[in-house]
Amino acid sequence: MNELNKAVNSKGDLISPILPPEIKNYLIDIDGTIGDDIPNEEPWRMKDAEHYPDALEMINKWYDEGHVIYFFTSRTEDHREVTEEWLKKHGFQYHGILFGKPRGGNYHWIDNHVVRATRFNSKFTDLVVKTMDVQVFDD
Repeated sequence: MNELNKAVNSKGDLISPILPPEIKNYLIDIDGTIGDDIPNEEPWRMKDAEHYPDALEMINKWYDEGHVIYFFTSRTEDHREVTEEWLKKHGFQYHGILFGKPRGGNYHWIDNHVVRATRFNSKFTDLVVKTMDVQVFDD
Protein backbone atom coordinates (compact mmCIF):
# COMPACT_ATOMS: atom_id res chain seq x y z
CA MET A 1 0.00 0.00 0.00
CA ASN A 2 1.06 3.61 -0.49
CA GLU A 3 3.10 5.56 1.98
CA LEU A 4 1.29 8.35 3.81
CA ASN A 5 2.70 11.85 3.68
CA LYS A 6 3.55 13.54 6.97
CA ALA A 7 1.27 16.50 7.64
CA VAL A 8 1.48 19.41 10.08
CA ASN A 9 -0.92 22.14 11.12
CA SER A 10 -0.24 25.90 11.10
CA LYS A 11 1.51 25.59 14.50
CA GLY A 12 3.85 22.91 13.22
CA ASP A 13 2.13 20.11 15.17
CA LEU A 14 1.80 16.71 13.53
CA ILE A 15 -1.72 15.90 12.33
CA SER A 16 -3.17 12.80 10.66
CA PRO A 17 -1.04 11.81 7.66
CA ILE A 18 -2.45 12.00 4.12
CA LEU A 19 -2.08 10.03 0.92
CA PRO A 20 -0.19 11.55 -2.00
CA PRO A 21 -2.63 13.68 -4.04
CA GLU A 22 -2.65 11.28 -7.00
CA ILE A 23 -3.82 8.34 -4.86
CA LYS A 24 -7.46 7.87 -3.86
CA ASN A 25 -8.99 5.96 -0.95
CA TYR A 26 -12.00 4.18 -2.44
CA LEU A 27 -14.75 3.05 -0.03
CA ILE A 28 -17.07 0.90 -2.11
CA ASP A 29 -20.37 -0.66 -1.13
CA ILE A 30 -20.99 -4.31 -2.03
CA ASP A 31 -24.73 -5.10 -2.24
CA GLY A 32 -26.32 -3.41 -5.23
CA THR A 33 -23.04 -1.72 -6.18
CA ILE A 34 -20.62 -4.46 -7.24
CA GLY A 35 -23.16 -7.29 -7.33
CA ASP A 36 -26.72 -8.31 -6.64
CA ASP A 37 -28.40 -6.49 -3.76
CA ILE A 38 -28.75 -9.13 -1.03
CA PRO A 39 -30.20 -8.11 2.36
CA ASN A 40 -28.54 -9.30 5.57
CA GLU A 41 -31.74 -11.19 6.40
CA GLU A 42 -31.09 -13.60 3.49
CA PRO A 43 -27.38 -14.47 3.84
CA TRP A 44 -27.79 -17.83 2.06
CA ARG A 45 -28.13 -15.82 -1.21
CA MET A 46 -24.77 -14.03 -0.79
CA LYS A 47 -22.65 -16.99 -1.91
CA ASP A 48 -24.30 -17.20 -5.35
CA ALA A 49 -24.94 -13.51 -6.02
CA GLU A 50 -24.06 -12.27 -9.49
CA HIS A 51 -21.22 -9.76 -9.68
CA TYR A 52 -21.17 -6.74 -12.01
CA PRO A 53 -18.37 -7.22 -14.58
CA ASP A 54 -17.89 -3.46 -15.08
CA ALA A 55 -17.39 -3.06 -11.31
CA LEU A 56 -14.79 -5.83 -11.27
CA GLU A 57 -12.93 -4.30 -14.21
CA MET A 58 -12.89 -0.75 -12.83
CA ILE A 59 -12.06 -1.68 -9.23
CA ASN A 60 -9.18 -3.90 -10.32
CA LYS A 61 -7.96 -1.12 -12.63
CA TRP A 62 -7.94 1.31 -9.69
CA TYR A 63 -6.16 -1.26 -7.55
CA ASP A 64 -3.51 -1.80 -10.25
CA GLU A 65 -3.03 1.99 -10.50
CA GLY A 66 -2.08 2.02 -6.82
CA HIS A 67 -5.30 3.36 -5.31
CA VAL A 68 -6.53 2.05 -1.95
CA ILE A 69 -9.61 -0.18 -2.24
CA TYR A 70 -11.81 -0.88 0.79
CA PHE A 71 -15.27 -2.33 0.72
CA PHE A 72 -17.60 -0.60 3.19
CA THR A 73 -20.69 -2.71 3.66
CA SER A 74 -23.81 -2.98 5.79
CA ARG A 75 -23.12 -6.70 6.04
CA THR A 76 -22.14 -7.74 9.54
CA GLU A 77 -19.06 -9.59 10.80
CA ASP A 78 -21.21 -12.74 10.65
CA HIS A 79 -21.04 -12.37 6.85
CA ARG A 80 -17.23 -11.96 6.66
CA GLU A 81 -16.41 -15.49 5.47
CA VAL A 82 -19.04 -15.65 2.70
CA THR A 83 -18.16 -12.09 1.62
CA GLU A 84 -14.42 -12.72 1.40
CA GLU A 85 -15.00 -16.01 -0.47
CA TRP A 86 -17.36 -14.27 -2.92
CA LEU A 87 -14.89 -11.45 -3.60
CA LYS A 88 -12.07 -13.96 -4.13
CA LYS A 89 -14.21 -16.19 -6.37
CA HIS A 90 -14.92 -13.26 -8.69
CA GLY A 91 -11.37 -11.87 -8.62
CA PHE A 92 -11.89 -8.54 -6.84
CA GLN A 93 -8.61 -7.03 -5.65
CA TYR A 94 -8.84 -4.97 -2.47
CA HIS A 95 -7.02 -3.97 0.69
CA GLY A 96 -9.74 -4.53 3.28
CA ILE A 97 -13.41 -4.67 4.21
CA LEU A 98 -15.24 -2.54 6.77
CA PHE A 99 -18.38 -4.25 8.03
CA GLY A 100 -21.35 -2.71 9.84
CA LYS A 101 -22.07 0.39 7.73
CA PRO A 102 -25.42 1.82 8.90
CA ARG A 103 -28.30 0.62 6.76
CA GLY A 104 -30.84 2.76 4.96
CA GLY A 105 -28.86 5.22 2.84
CA ASN A 106 -29.04 9.02 3.11
CA TYR A 107 -25.39 9.06 4.18
CA HIS A 108 -23.71 12.26 5.34
CA TRP A 109 -19.96 11.84 5.79
CA ILE A 110 -18.36 14.45 8.05
CA ASP A 111 -14.58 14.46 8.08
CA ASN A 112 -11.65 16.86 8.39
CA HIS A 113 -10.12 15.33 5.24
CA VAL A 114 -11.25 15.80 1.65
CA VAL A 115 -14.33 13.69 0.92
CA ARG A 116 -15.73 13.14 -2.55
CA ALA A 117 -19.02 11.31 -2.73
CA THR A 118 -19.96 9.42 -5.87
CA ARG A 119 -23.41 7.95 -6.12
CA PHE A 120 -23.42 4.67 -7.98
CA ASN A 121 -26.02 4.65 -10.72
CA SER A 122 -25.93 1.21 -12.36
CA LYS A 123 -22.58 1.24 -14.24
CA PHE A 124 -18.91 1.61 -13.35
CA THR A 125 -16.97 3.88 -15.70
CA ASP A 126 -14.04 6.25 -15.37
CA LEU A 127 -14.95 9.13 -13.06
CA VAL A 128 -15.68 12.55 -14.60
CA VAL A 129 -15.91 15.98 -12.98
CA LYS A 130 -19.36 17.58 -12.79
CA THR A 131 -20.53 20.57 -10.80
CA MET A 132 -23.32 19.75 -8.37
CA ASP A 133 -24.89 21.33 -5.32
CA VAL A 134 -23.54 20.01 -2.02
CA GLN A 135 -24.41 20.68 1.59
CA VAL A 136 -21.59 22.28 3.59
CA PHE A 137 -21.20 23.72 7.08
CA ASP A 138 -21.97 27.45 7.29
CA ASP A 139 -18.93 29.62 8.09
